[in-house]
Amino acid sequence: MTLGWTEIILGVLSLLGGCGWFVSGRKYKQEVDSLKADVRQKEMELGKDYVKEWRAYIAEPLQREVGELRDEVKQLRNAIQRIDRCPHRDHCPVYDGLRQQAMSND
Repeated sequence: MTLGWTEIILGVLSLLGGCGWFVSGRKYKQEVDSLKADVRQKEMELGKDYVKEWRAYIAEPLQREVGELRDEVKQLRNAIQRIDRCPHRDHCPVYDGLRQQAMSND
């Protein structure tokens, strides 16, 4: 049995086509892996951006506000402690209001 030129050419073309399909499959897999890596990188960048924005718009303003509230509470505490030394405390409406509020909370 001898092979004709046509059969040899068809065999070679089939072999080349199979190799091309195999190579294109590997290339497709590489492209998919590359796209997955790009998506992961973008997700990390978005996560970093989210953290930066959260700090800038939520955490830092809250920290400032808490600091201001601490200062105000400290001033109020100092003022309340000075009431005991005030000569007008028996007739002080602020002191009376604080006492009434303390009694209503108990």
